[in-house]
Amino acid sequence: MSNVIRATDLVRRYGQLAAVDGVSFEVAAGEVFGFLGPNGAGKTTTISILCTLLSPTSGTAEVNGYDVVRERDSVRASIGIVFQDPSLDINLTARENLRFHADVYGVPRSDADARMGALLEMVELTERADKPVQTFSGGMRRRLELARGLLHRPHVLFLDEPTIGLDPQSRKQMWSYILELAREEGITLFLTTHYLDEAEHCGRIAIMDHGRIIALDSPDGLKRSVGGDTVTLRTSDDEAAATFMREQLSLEPTQVSDGLHVAVPDGDSAIPRILSALPVAVTSVKMSRPTLDDVFIELTGRHIREEESSAGDMLRAHVASRMRSGGRI
Repeated sequence: MSNVIRATDLVRRYGQLAAVDGVSFEVAAGEVFGFLGPNGAGKTTTISILCTLLSPTSGTAEVNGYDVVRERDSVRASIGIVFQDPSLDINLTARENLRFHADVYGVPRSDADARMGALLEMVELTERADKPVQTFSGGMRRRLELARGLLHRPHVLFLDEPTIGLDPQSRKQMWSYILELAREEGITLFLTTHYLDEAEHCGRIAIMDHGRIIALDSPDGLKRSVGGDTVTLRTSDDEAAATFMREQLSLEPTQVSDGLHVAVPDGDSAIPRILSALPVAVTSVKMSRPTLDDVFIELTGRHIREEESSAGDMLRAHVASRMRSGGRI
């Protein structure tokens, strides 16, 4: 499978601050690839470089075989973007927003009409197509932005915090649309998120912190890297059960308030073995697996929501300033 994104030693500095600090990775065609990390970790800065909205201080990147610095127009023509911040014209209707996007990308009128109809139907906005966007809910606007990002048939769709600001039900619905569209369109998805449940949708995740990639693997691979499962038992005699497991099963249970915690490589196979061997009655048993937050804690010593920096605010201020002044970003 060929790679459609390749980044090598990317660096982006703001004075002495390295918002992106030596980032390298590759993304295969058709992959759902994610950047996971707290706000300010460098996710949005990296995606902005790949989308040609920012130039790297050093390092190189290619998207669809085009250099993001030397071939900006070719990169932009071959990608779609759903920005973190709202970017629709709320005074236009949904159809008018899509029409404007089609004209900007040179989509032929005959193709654009059919394409708009199909995408509006897919994101369930057909009945609202001729209503002003200012009357839309937050979830409806994000769905329209998703349709707009796919209108010109991009090879890669970038999603920067695609469900930020949505309630849990709207986030779940948005993800059903994203995954359906990925299957229907056969495109590569590249997303950034700080939501742990969203990262589970990715085939591979790069965990970012302070501008660096500190781990890169599948969600299950990352979780396996911090250890196995934890089995929690309640028995009629926890002290006797703990002694038996140490002496007969070579396990090291820990007595805690909710029972006995036992770390095992694979809980599915360990639970039957423990239950059949214990000489005391078991009143309850449950199993927990490591989470992506456990991975982040293992790698950084803190939860993913902690110590969020202002690098994202700095980036947005820089981009807004450059756009107001008419300069190149």
